[in-house]
Amino acid sequence: MRLPIQINEQSAEPLYHQIEVQLRALIVSGQLVEGTLLPSIRELAQTVKCSVITVKRVYNDLEAEGLLRTRQGTGTYVAQVGEQERDRHRLAAVIEALEQAVIAGKRVQCTEEELATMFKEAMNKHFE
Repeated sequence: MRLPIQINEQSAEPLYHQIEVQLRALIVSGQLVEGTLLPSIRELAQTVKCSVITVKRVYNDLEAEGLLRTRQGTGTYVAQVGEQERDRHRLAAVIEALEQAVIAGKRVQCTEEELATMFKEAMNKHFE
């Protein structure tokens, strides 16, 4: 299976985090359903051009969160994720992105009003 994961090599964000965030989003959005067999660690590492250790860390982290399960000898699968758990992960991802946006804005000395205006403009752009 080919996962639609894209790596931005110019990003300051670590590779494992980019992969983990995107894979988590695919699971909690329902794009990857329960029981879906994921690529092997080696396959995914080759696809996204990173080390096997990086992908192993991602799979281990997501398994610890209850989003993946690994069966010895058969592979790693998307776990059953309840609606409440799915919502919790879905909202946590958005909150994290918003917090990063605020941090980026503060870093370049945006005011609270400027950030609020940008947020409203982004909302209008995507919810028209």
